[in-house]
Amino acid sequence: MNSQKETKLLILSLLFTTAVLGLGFWLWSKVSGNNLNSLLSGNNPQSPSGSTSARVSIGEKILVTADTSPDKQAGVQAFAKGDFVTATAKLKASLLKNRNDPESLIYLNNSQAKNSNSLKIAVSVPIGGNLDVAKEILRGVAQAQDEVNRGGGINGKLLQIAIASDDNDPTQAQQVATQFVKDTSILAVVGHNSSNTSIAAAPIYQQGGLVMISPSSTAQNLSGIGSYIFRTVPSNGSFAERLASYTIKTARKTNIAICTDSKAIDTQSFRDEFIKGIVAGGGKVNSTTCDIASANFDPNTLISQFISSGADGLVLAPNVDRINKALDLAAANNGKLSLFASPTLYTFQTLQVGKADVNGLVLPVPWHPQAIPGNPFVENAVKLWGGNVNWRTATAYDATIAIAKGLQQASTRDDLQQALHSSNFTANGATGKIEFLPSGDRSGTAILVKVQPSSKTSTGYDFVPLLVGI
Repeated sequence: MNSQKETKLLILSLLFTTAVLGLGFWLWSKVSGNNLNSLLSGNNPQSPSGSTSARVSIGEKILVTADTSPDKQAGVQAFAKGDFVTATAKLKASLLKNRNDPESLIYLNNSQAKNSNSLKIAVSVPIGGNLDVAKEILRGVAQAQDEVNRGGGINGKLLQIAIASDDNDPTQAQQVATQFVKDTSILAVVGHNSSNTSIAAAPIYQQGGLVMISPSSTAQNLSGIGSYIFRTVPSNGSFAERLASYTIKTARKTNIAICTDSKAIDTQSFRDEFIKGIVAGGGKVNSTTCDIASANFDPNTLISQFISSGADGLVLAPNVDRINKALDLAAANNGKLSLFASPTLYTFQTLQVGKADVNGLVLPVPWHPQAIPGNPFVENAVKLWGGNVNWRTATAYDATIAIAKGLQQASTRDDLQQALHSSNFTANGATGKIEFLPSGDRSGTAILVKVQPSSKTSTGYDFVPLLVGI
């Protein structure tokens, strides 16, 4: 009898243990599966900004958290609830306190467009990768949207803009591009910032038949990558040729050291085109290898190597997210070598951090506030943002204006692409007349600027156009 009881108890114990183990395994597999799926899709549960949907907003959430204010927060909360009257009022109040916030201006225009028939486009910027650059681009898009909507819209329809953050990360850019393509209400995209992200996303836009206009990707291999791919910034060929000619003919430097970024397509492209120009001009490239992305990057050692190998000039061509390393090299240089750079260094950071270390630095850019006398863009930008803007704002403005002009005669994605490729297409932008070559490249040339002392800026230095004939 006792033996039978013990047997029953043993069986019940085994059954209970099996059930507990089974339940535990089921719970573990659910959690592990969810985590695995999240990792595979890039939706890290530890990061609220991991999912693609969390990276896109038309006004229902704040992406530029550095510019959060009570009024802005109340505005996006009202927007999310569909209370666009309150959203408009709160966003206006936020802009009165911080008018240099392009996200708020875009959301304000979006809130006013929600109650009317509108056209929707998108912009993708590196908010989490390089906030300063992201805001520079957003200012151009916001200014164009504001002007278009204040002027009555596009054939009576207001322009609405979705903002996305890709962090200058190729994988994130591809995910953003995929979401944009799937959203059939989006007729075009302004973006992406870096050449790495634009080249990664371009095939998705091309296959999806969605126009992409990059305001800042300069790599040569973006040219002709697809019939739906455009840019409002000249390619590296134009920039490098202009700088190389100045370096040899005007600066009289003939042994040029070049420091680029092995992880950035645009800097490699700039280097290749610059070398062509230097060699064609009778100069030579210094044999010292310099990679800003290297784990062994040592500015002081590199400067010593440049000088000992006969260099008389140094070109800085960093990735936009590693400008700080280029500035470290400029500091180590301490005026020993004449400094030149790619367009990437046209940033406030260069002046603010570099100061005297970058005094005399010469670089090519697609635009400068003094480049086109009488162009209303400059005065309007100062009124809107409270100060001068840089070339990324100008080329982002041009990308948005080009799309708006194209949409005047197009009602679908395909129609817009055909309109932009038309030989008759032209639009007036911040950088002058906007026209596209069959390759999708911008028809235009680069200008040169030089860092010089200035009492008009908070940094004590400014970019000044070089009026030289070369």
